[in-house]
Amino acid sequence: MHLQEHGLVSERRACRATGQPRSTQRYPQHPVNDEARRLTDLKRLSAKHPRFGSPRIGDLLRREGWDVNHKRVERLWRREGLASAATAAKAASALHVNHVWTYDFVMDRTEDGRWLKLLTVVDEYTRECLAIEVARSLTARDVIGVLARLFGERGAPKYVRSDNGPEFIAAAVRRWLTAAGSATLFIAPGSPWENAYIESFNGKLPD
Repeated sequence: MHLQEHGLVSERRACRATGQPRSTQRYPQHPVNDEARRLTDLKRLSAKHPRFGSPRIGDLLRREGWDVNHKRVERLWRREGLASAATAAKAASALHVNHVWTYDFVMDRTEDGRWLKLLTVVDEYTRECLAIEVARSLTARDVIGVLARLFGERGAPKYVRSDNGPEFIAAAVRRWLTAAGSATLFIAPGSPWENAYIESFNGKLPD
């Protein structure tokens, strides 16, 4: 409030007496900018729902109480370089070695009837099988272990493509890949043709 407007004392004298900068009297305070929090929520929802585009993410933001229209969501979406996994997966075709890796699981049984799980990793450009990890059980931590070894040997690919299995979309795997410099590509559920290279390799593997 400007004290001088009430004829009590000049602004200069009042600010000098209270030790208050005059600039705080001349410029009204603005509410805290919540753009950063919007952006944090946008990225969180995008990571949680990799198949969703900006319209559906916008709906989720509004359900959480944000007053944002579709244009603002789209602006933030584009500014941050976000894309739904379906769009990214179709756009990313391997152009050179270490551009796109793809990985998946194959299930088999030993003679005693117990399950075996095989994690296969293939470079889409060369069609080379980079790893076949075999165990009774393979978790997200095991996936990270295999990738860490391969990244150390060959460097990090630009993209890693997979289906939406829990071992692949686990937050720990996504965080690790992001920290290592690789982006994730997820194929649509029930659409193995979007991951044709690994499907072809895994189809021949039992032979």
